Amino acid sequence: MKKTSFADYRKIVGDFKDAGVLVIGDLILDEFLWGEVSRISPEAPVPVVWVKTESFMPGGASNVANNLRSLGAKVSLAGVIGDDEHGTILKGELERSGVNVNGVITDGSRPTTLKTRVVAHHQQVVRIDKERVVTLNDRIMSKISSYVKDNIKDLDAIIIEDYGKGVITPKLLSRIIPLAKSGKKIIAVDPKEEHFRYYRGVSVITPNNHEASKAVGFDITDTPTLKKAGTRLLNRLNCSIALITLGEKGMAVFQRGRPMKHIPTVAQEVYDVSGAGDTVIAAYTLSLASGADPVQAAHISNCAAGIVVGKVGIAVVTPEELIERIKAETES
Repeated sequence: MKKTSFADYRKIVGDFKDAGVLVIGDLILDEFLWGEVSRISPEAPVPVVWVKTESFMPGGASNVANNLRSLGAKVSLAGVIGDDEHGTILKGELERSGVNVNGVITDGSRPTTLKTRVVAHHQQVVRIDKERVVTLNDRIMSKISSYVKDNIKDLDAIIIEDYGKGVITPKLLSRIIPLAKSGKKIIAVDPKEEHFRYYRGVSVITPNNHEASKAVGFDITDTPTLKKAGTRLLNRLNCSIALITLGEKGMAVFQRGRPMKHIPTVAQEVYDVSGAGDTVIAAYTLSLASGADPVQAAHISNCAAGIVVGKVGIAVVTPEELIERIKAETES
């Protein structure tokens, strides 16, 4: 097989701007409270954090949309927010990033999922989650599936982001997956480990080592168990590609009828792995939609992940950063 040149990779990344991707899933607002600790509370043996600044970032499926937009894609998002201040903030952050939020539905019966991280001296002190985990009602589910049906012709790919908050259900997927398959669209899934049975017939699944182990029923501890797990995922889900991320060991690509391809990690320094999985599925799916083969897409997404873990906090990657990292890797 001909080795992929830097020029080939540069063309793929250059085509990101022409790809249309819809992200469907659980929308989360990430709140960060930044401060300092100078004493221990007299009420309990816990630090007192003096909060100096506050910031918000799109999380969950919203972070995948944000990653796609940062990479240059035309991005739309479908999911649910609450009729509250945090929903307004999340929607505003996404609109400022250039994400199309016409598929975001407001549901007054549930709050916007909020994850608050208290950070002092660059260390996370505590995380506080506010959410209501409940399956979507039929009215909202129909709105989301109708949005997909109305816009499918303009898409190259759909990413399913399942954080187990109630948006991704077998009923919703039974409407969306046939629509995407009939239009020959890429369907990529970032799975929830308890929900693997939901995803039969998708194009790509991107579990991490732990999620893949849970799905196949045995621990992935070495190359033979990794190969066995990848093959089992392909067969069980009847999907074309399984991309298993392996943390500091990189990632492994599985395709039907082909040997496993291991992609070593390219991270030089790791500061924060928050959101790295979101970057991987965004870059991988966008690469496939832009003409990359499954192994080329893995190299690109591996480079993207290597960049994002070198940044503090939930971060995104630009095409310029990505091209620079790919150049360093292909010419080294």
